[in-house]
Amino acid sequence: MNMQNLMAQAQKMQRDLQKKKDEIDKTLFEGKSEFVDVVFNGKKELVSIKISKRAYEEDDVEMLEDMIQIAIKDALTKVDKEIEDKMGSLGSGLGGLF
Repeated sequence: MNMQNLMAQAQKMQRDLQKKKDEIDKTLFEGKSEFVDVVFNGKKELVSIKISKRAYEEDDVEMLEDMIQIAIKDALTKVDKEIEDKMGSLGSGLGGLF
């Protein structure tokens, strides 16, 4: 295999990875807990947060904070899984590029 073919393959791989990353960035990931729903995009940016009206009836703020944390963790776990599914070992091995 000559150097020109190798470079062409590397460029194609880079384009393919960028396309997959762009798809993931545009995807919305919902995380849920009992009283809280959150939505993140594939860039791990918070898009929305919704707190159930039932949560207002509760006096336990610590419980609500825990529910928010659970929902956020749920959504971010889904983002990481999508990256792993679409990018495979290449996505996780790029040291924060994605």
